[in-house]
Amino acid sequence: MLRSVAELQDYTIGATNGAIGRLKDFYFDDTAWVIRYLVVDTGAWLSGREVLVSPMSAAEPDCSSRTIPVVITREQVSNSPGIDTAKPVSRQHEMEYLDYYRYPYYWGGPGYWGGGYYPNAQAIVADRDTARRNRTRKDDLHLRSCEAVAGYHIRATDGQIGHVHGYILDTDTWAIRYLVIDTSNWWLGHQVLIAPLWISRVNWEERSVAVELSRQAVWDGPAYDYMKPLDRIGEVGIYQHYGRTGYWTTEPRRNAA
Repeated sequence: MLRSVAELQDYTIGATNGAIGRLKDFYFDDTAWVIRYLVVDTGAWLSGREVLVSPMSAAEPDCSSRTIPVVITREQVSNSPGIDTAKPVSRQHEMEYLDYYRYPYYWGGPGYWGGGYYPNAQAIVADRDTARRNRTRKDDLHLRSCEAVAGYHIRATDGQIGHVHGYILDTDTWAIRYLVIDTSNWWLGHQVLIAPLWISRVNWEERSVAVELSRQAVWDGPAYDYMKPLDRIGEVGIYQHYGRTGYWTTEPRRNAA
């Protein structure tokens, strides 16, 4: 299901034996544009400690209770490896975290999550020894905070068009399907959706995102209304406008993953 990251902010993360805390942020993979970790503020329970929760343990968010259930216990979270969320999360820290929960490594395979596209339905479990050997220094800075990237400037092929306002993610795969682009500095009150697949380059130092689209193409594109849920019909309209092939035509369905 497609959900806005803003909608999920402050959702309670519910372990199998009680609440862990509230969702504060997400870390996404800046190569695949997939959410790798939920950043959870544990509040008074763990003296304000922030912990990471992998989508590998997460179920579908429950809008009625504003909860994301996870199949781990509070004791597991309490004893999990400490990670300073104010600093970049290194691949070494990830290995310690994934080893602790006995999760497979997600890198090195053809899908979003190792050999598959769904975090709870691994088609192929990545080989840990190979993954460790293939770890390189550049892996240490591959995770980015959704909160930190909000506000990055968007540059079309013929000039600036706005800034990153938010994200739409798919809670089946936990892939970021769209960036919500606010073009109010060019057109008053206009928001559009752009898929990460159309990004040609991200300049982390200059805080900018380059897209393979013209400003006119964006201007003519379907406007995004956060009050209306984005369904497949709306997605088809976006992809048809930009002359692109929808991701749903190439990714396997969950029952085929």
